Amino acid sequence: MGKQFESMLPVHEEFIRKQYLFFVGSAPLSEDGHVNISPKGHDAFRILSPNRVAYLDMTGSGNETSAHLLENGRITVMFCAFEGPPNILRLYGTGKVILPETVEWEELYPLFPPLPGARQIIEVDVHKVQTSCGFAVPFMTYTEDRPTLQRWSVQQGEEGLIAYRQEKNMRSIDGLPTPLGQQS
Repeated sequence: MGKQFESMLPVHEEFIRKQYLFFVGSAPLSEDGHVNISPKGHDAFRILSPNRVAYLDMTGSGNETSAHLLENGRITVMFCAFEGPPNILRLYGTGKVILPETVEWEELYPLFPPLPGARQIIEVDVHKVQTSCGFAVPFMTYTEDRPTLQRWSVQQGEEGLIAYRQEKNMRSIDGLPTPLGQQS
């Protein structure tokens, strides 16, 4: 049976810190728009307070979450227990995009390891926490993070990453602008 909370309890924070993978869900306001769900890995998630979290977002082939946050701010972050007792934890909130070379970036970026290809930080003000059983989530064992994205980012170099983001990260698949697109 699911339970809801107004903020993360210490037990929730402990569970989150043990996870190697999380998922981010967002959607545009348009009923014709595409709902986005993105898996996230690496050591890229931080709990800032019981009602505030952030993650370091890496360069990717799309930038849907960023566009959706700019349009409406809605975001859900989900964690699943693939090891140990079954559990699913969702953080519902309002998110915003923090770009490099801003005061907020300078405050938050030092909390993360320097991962190649970091393009933005997503900060979430959490207004609801929900847990559920996770009985149908399979057992899976973590081996290691894939090195592919970091290796690719290093090979691109800063100029290559900028060019890639200009080609792939300025608009969502539905044509919504992203903060990166507005910055150009």
